[in-house]
Amino acid sequence: MKVVRGIRGAITVDRDEREEIKQASLELFTQILAENELSPDDIAGVFITATPDLRSVFPAEVIREQECFRYVPILCAQEMDVEGALKKCIRMLVLAHTSKGPQEVRHVYLRGAQSLRKDLCQRGGKM
Repeated sequence: MKVVRGIRGAITVDRDEREEIKQASLELFTQILAENELSPDDIAGVFITATPDLRSVFPAEVIREQECFRYVPILCAQEMDVEGALKKCIRMLVLAHTSKGPQEVRHVYLRGAQSLRKDLCQRGGKM
């Protein structure tokens, strides 16, 4: 039986540049889908946050450009500006229909974002 599960992920970029943010956002999103064997029809919605230092493009834009995700609800928001927080970071919460149990879901943290969940990171930033 399929249920809706939340799948987390995050990635950092070096610069606040449109193409770099779009590339990183797509990399993270496709990695989350691949690691969890998800198809476009499995996705119920995506919530994305970006740190306040990323302002050149909405990270969701690159997902919306993919025709197969045209009708998927996607929301972007600014991450809280907490002193000492990781900079230039994009976070995603993908809500997906899956038959995987909570322990089987693979959360994905890439590049500098691996430091966000050192307690769970395994094999190259994937959890």
